[in-house]
Amino acid sequence: MSTAHEATARDGTKRPWSADPYADALRTGRGPLFLRRSDGWLLPLDVERWCARADAVDLAVLDRCEGAVLDVGCGPGRLVVELAARGRSALGIDVSEAAVAHTAALGGRALWRSVFEPLPGEGRWNTALLLDGNLGIGGDPRALLRRLAELLRPGGLLIAETAPADVDERVEVRLVYGPDARGSADALFPWARLGTPALLRYAGPLGWSADDQWSAGDRCFVALRSRSTSSSAEPPKSTAVISSQRVKKPSADSPVTGS
Repeated sequence: MSTAHEATARDGTKRPWSADPYADALRTGRGPLFLRRSDGWLLPLDVERWCARADAVDLAVLDRCEGAVLDVGCGPGRLVVELAARGRSALGIDVSEAAVAHTAALGGRALWRSVFEPLPGEGRWNTALLLDGNLGIGGDPRALLRRLAELLRPGGLLIAETAPADVDERVEVRLVYGPDARGSADALFPWARLGTPALLRYAGPLGWSADDQWSAGDRCFVALRSRSTSSSAEPPKSTAVISSQRVKKPSADSPVTGS
C-alpha cells in the first residue's frame, strides 16, 4: 500500500488528515479508522459511508441547500459530486490532499486548504456545510462559527451535523487505524464534539439564528442563519463564483477540478 506523508500548511503547521491512516483509508474506501484521545477513548470514523455515494439522509440535506455551496471538510467528495450532478455551484475544501484528489477524480471541484486560510468567494457563499463531525474542526467552536460567518453572505445558511448525544467537549486526538493504533499518525491535533444544545449555546451570542433542527436515522442536524445584515457599510455581495481553473496536481493554493 502506498503511503502519504503529512502535508505542511503555509504557516508551517502539519495537516494531520493528510497522514498515512486517513489517506490510505480513502484509497481503499474502508477503515477501521478512529480518532483516539489520550485516555484511549476511540471515536469511529465512517469511512465506508464517506467513500460511498450520497445516501438518502445526505440527499435530504442537499435539498435544503441554497445557491452556491461550500462543503467544509469535504472528505472524498460525495456531497460536492452530488451537488455538481444537480447542476449546483459547489466547492469542497479539505486539509487532506488525498481527499481533494479523490473529489476531483469524481468530477467535483475541491481545494486543498483549511477553512481558516484565505478562500475564494469570502462573504458570498449562500450555504456552508459542516457534516460528518466537521463541527470539530480546530477544536474551537466559537472560532469556527465566526469564520463561517465571514464566508457566508448576510443571511446565509449553515447546515451542521451534531453529535447525537448532548455533549460539549474539546480534546486533543490523533488518527489511528484500528483499535491497536496500527498506522497511528504522530501528531496530536485539537478536536471538538458538540450536540445540538451545545451548538445552539455557542451560535446565539455570535449572531446566528436557529432556522431548523432535525434527525434522520442516527444522525442529527441543525440549520443556522448568519446575521441578515453585514457589519460593514459595503453593499451586498453577489453569489460566490467558483473558478474553473484546471491544475495538474492539487496544491495548497489551487482549486482542483476533474480532468
